[in-house]
Amino acid sequence: MTTIPTAPSPEPHRAREVAESFGTDPERYDRARPRYPDALVERIVAACPGPDVLDVGCGTGIEARQFQAAGCTVLGVEPDARMAAFARRGGLEVEVATFEAWDPAGRDFDAVIAGTAWHWVDPVAGAAKAARVLRPGGRLAAFWHVFQLPPSVADAFAAVYRRVVPDSPFQLQSDKPAMEIYQAMFTKAADGITAAGGFGEPEQWRFDWEQAYTRDEWLDQMPTHGTLTRLPDAERAAVLEGVGEAIDAMGGSFTMPYATMAVTASKAAGPA
Repeated sequence: MTTIPTAPSPEPHRAREVAESFGTDPERYDRARPRYPDALVERIVAACPGPDVLDVGCGTGIEARQFQAAGCTVLGVEPDARMAAFARRGGLEVEVATFEAWDPAGRDFDAVIAGTAWHWVDPVAGAAKAARVLRPGGRLAAFWHVFQLPPSVADAFAAVYRRVVPDSPFQLQSDKPAMEIYQAMFTKAADGITAAGGFGEPEQWRFDWEQAYTRDEWLDQMPTHGTLTRLPDAERAAVLEGVGEAIDAMGGSFTMPYATMAVTASKAAGPA
């Protein structure tokens, strides 16, 4: 059985208490969350008419720093002031706002990106705003990591989470492959781009990779996920203990297969 926590509502961008809960521990978030494949960054940069990037929901600046390293100039937009403050300490210029409410003040960009954040943005309003701030030929690229825990770790997480948090708004999916579950989110993003207008046909790009985790490394990342960010300390500790025992039983480590998926489209050459 595979357990994938999904958003607490069919319209996650409306669940603001979850969307803005990741700043409870920005240092851990930045330390523990995986980076994005270099091949993804390189492909997006190569598909853009210039180096000016707007990073929507930039968080602590993980993907922004990767795009800066690839030669881009990046401006972040982030609704959580705590995450924005952390990103600024890393050298990123950040403005605090939701993307829908953010004022571009006449600025335009060659790319609008969103790393594991676009599901917190209204899919149509967000795409329409991206079209307004992109230069002709500019690219919108929203991307996410799809991952599937080893069955024993997934089972342990599901069991202890249901016991400790029986009234959680999150749904723990256990009967479908991870990619099938995430595909609904990708389709919603692509449909939003199409509905907004001003773009060519949306595409999906896939980048496969894997990462080894020790018990401590995975337990360090878990509190950065929406299922745990708002739990009281005692409940969070109980969930981590149950998952840690499962990883110990596997020998103390495991390898996670990842597929990083991008939903992307280029702005039409004419006016949007």
